Amino acid sequence: MAIISIKSATKRFPNGFEAIKGISADIAAGSFTVILGPSGAGKSTLLRLMNGLETPTGGTVHITGETLGKANLRKTRSHVGMVFQQFNLVERLSVVTNVLTGRLAHRSWLGSLFYLFRNEDMEIAQEALARVGLTDKAWSRADKLSGGQQQRVGIARALAQRPKVILADEPVASLDPVSSEEIMMLLREICDRDGITVVVNLHQVDLAKRFADRIIGMNSGRVVFDGTPAELSPLALQTIYKRDEIEDDTNLDLALAYA
Repeated sequence: MAIISIKSATKRFPNGFEAIKGISADIAAGSFTVILGPSGAGKSTLLRLMNGLETPTGGTVHITGETLGKANLRKTRSHVGMVFQQFNLVERLSVVTNVLTGRLAHRSWLGSLFYLFRNEDMEIAQEALARVGLTDKAWSRADKLSGGQQQRVGIARALAQRPKVILADEPVASLDPVSSEEIMMLLREICDRDGITVVVNLHQVDLAKRFADRIIGMNSGRVVFDGTPAELSPLALQTIYKRDEIEDDTNLDLALAYA
């Protein structure tokens, strides 16, 4: 059963740039999907369409059976947790307060405005911190943590939403190899243990092949590969990282080394 369904989605920005060009894809509930591709391929825009941060110019996006739109945006977003490349934490606030912001969609507008949380919310936040191994950092300022720890706070914040889907936009791009491994293992464990659908944008081929159930390869706003890690051949990688269709000079040789 598809928990995310994208039908002929396009996204054209006011300057005329078309970032997404007629993409259709269904994401199965409980699956771990990696969207793989070079910078400028449209991965981030596609992910932002999935949680309503961007509105498609054409086509539709369905989340948990509902068409994503202005009328149901708040409700739909409450089911979708987001993990960002640059963490998007409020650095001056404590770790647990940052995690509690994941509960805002479940509060009234007044409670959200004044960061008013119930005891139930605090229990959920503490549980989420335990899941990511940061219980002892609950009252530390977010800016005192390492990059890997800050990303774990971001994952805890997403978990605090009690989501059905977690979208992670290049969650390891700013991290060292050890921290990258830890973050990918944590997302995989959440998918397997909780049955939460996880969709991750990556440009690291080795991580995609090791952690994904399914890989969707993108280039220049189009899907150019859709299959299992075992099906990601050198030829498929050449298609994903084809230089004359992307703006940046991605190192294709490095990608092929992991084929």
